[in-house]
Amino acid sequence: PHPAMSLAAQIAAMGYAIPGSVIAVGVLVPIGRLDNALDAWMRATFNISTGLLLSGTIVALIFAYLVRFLAISLGTLEASLGRIKPNLDNAARSLGHGPTSTLLRVHAPLLASGLLTATILVFVDVMKELPATLIVRPFNFDTLAVQVYRLAADERLAEASAPALAIILVGVLPVIVLSRQMSRSRGN
Repeated sequence: PHPAMSLAAQIAAMGYAIPGSVIAVGVLVPIGRLDNALDAWMRATFNISTGLLLSGTIVALIFAYLVRFLAISLGTLEASLGRIKPNLDNAARSLGHGPTSTLLRVHAPLLASGLLTATILVFVDVMKELPATLIVRPFNFDTLAVQVYRLAADERLAEASAPALAIILVGVLPVIVLSRQMSRSRGN
């Protein structure tokens, strides 16, 4: 791979090693600056104050999740891409397929299981993420993890048990499905 791509992948992989609260602050600072710059431009151009458009929105939360969990999906997809041999591309070209057709007819089916695995792994981690969610989330937006935290902090442990069990069930079921799929693909 190109050295710049390798560097970008290494930087992206750091997101998983950095605590969620640090990533949340690191996401809020540039988004806040972008919001302020956009507001200043709108005031100067149209004499309209937009306020904060991105801070405290789902967009900011998704961006924080992207930074935090990109390494998981990249690792899984890199492993899937590593199993695709260049001879498959050459064979597709010799049969008259262009790059788009090769991507859709050869690579996509071979990457499907890796993409599903990456999606499940990221979904399970996002569902459990608490620090970044607490800092970046919009007001009155509670994920299951936030709800468990809020109820447990109020010492309402019996009420916190239902969303906690939901996290466990919703997190374990995709992993079971993934495990069975991997067992079937290996022929066990």
